[in-house]
Amino acid sequence: MEFKKTTLDNGLTIIGEVNPAAQSSAVGFFTRTGSRDENAQINGVSHFLEHMMFKGTDKLSALEVNKAFDRLGAKFNAFTSEESTVYYAAVLPEYLQDVTDLWSQLMRPSLRDDDFEMEKNVIKEEIAMYKDMPQFDVVDKCRELHFGVHPCGHSVLGTNESIDAMTAEQMREYFARRYAPDNMVVSVCGNIDFDAVADLVAQKCGHWQPSNAGREPTWFSGTGECRVEENENLMRAHICLMSPAVSMQDEKRFAASLLGTIIGDTTGSRYFWRLVDNALAETAVVHLDSMDGVGVYYSYVQCDKANVNKVLDIIRDVLAEVHRDGVTQAELDKARNKLLSSMAIRSEQPMGRLVGLGFNWMYLQEYRSLADDVEAIRGVTLQDIDALLAEHSLSEFTQYVLTPPVAE
Repeated sequence: MEFKKTTLDNGLTIIGEVNPAAQSSAVGFFTRTGSRDENAQINGVSHFLEHMMFKGTDKLSALEVNKAFDRLGAKFNAFTSEESTVYYAAVLPEYLQDVTDLWSQLMRPSLRDDDFEMEKNVIKEEIAMYKDMPQFDVVDKCRELHFGVHPCGHSVLGTNESIDAMTAEQMREYFARRYAPDNMVVSVCGNIDFDAVADLVAQKCGHWQPSNAGREPTWFSGTGECRVEENENLMRAHICLMSPAVSMQDEKRFAASLLGTIIGDTTGSRYFWRLVDNALAETAVVHLDSMDGVGVYYSYVQCDKANVNKVLDIIRDVLAEVHRDGVTQAELDKARNKLLSSMAIRSEQPMGRLVGLGFNWMYLQEYRSLADDVEAIRGVTLQDIDALLAEHSLSEFTQYVLTPPVAE
């Protein structure tokens, strides 16, 4: 693997990980913008914009965009989170220039008024769809409760009210400010001619104007509030707990990821043996979400409404035990093997490397090879886990429960 990088005069950075042995190539445009960069008036605009980017440009209709991706045989899509919006495609190496050219054009969309009004309905349909998926709804609501006034509590989708009230002009202003070259990274990897890609991006994107959009990452430990909401349409109870964790900039994120696996992996974890294997819950997992300057662990559990209190008591016991006694070497070794296996398998394809490559540059301005991450995970010790636990208490959590009516 060879890493390459160049930065255009307007601040757009292009990075590449060259693997001549790969059978495919991948490209992504990473924009450092998401729901935490919004305010209440335009909540949901980042995700809305992601949809609008596929509506075409002044020269390309939406139909022509889709036909172009199909012609190239591209596997393509986009996603929006609290703090980034990423557009990506994986293709055969001979089509990398074509698909990069296409994405370069789409990064300057027309944002037509009629498309904007039509797409509002699509966004509201998506909001309704996720409302019917309590496993997502409970996490969204817990996140809002946990972060309170911190911008990481903003919903990625927004609300029906914020989408209805949003104007195309507000979206265009947000786009001009946040989709600036000095707020974006172009990442390519696999079987690539980096210099050719960099020349193409410079030709297509070199005239974009910078904006110094920036962001002020702030730490927040969470509100620690507790809320229970009944929903008569539910058959099962859904529990989400959030507690503070390390940020993307914190070297302890590798230890934090291992700790999360020990406590709440889908199989063989402490949650699994105490909750799932004992038939008290169908699902009981922990995820680490390290972000820009802040982080959270979130536990998600799905169970029968009759078991909610028992499940919560067991979770409190599990977390208290971890804090009191730490974890064992056997647990650490097992979690390490799980993470390393997952990383190795994911990295066998350029598409699997693309997101990590782009995010490492966005958050750290640093190239990290697969070997760097493997070494970091292999280097985590029990003492590192103890130091992490001394700094962040998983027992101090925000709690949100969605449940069927209890009094039946």
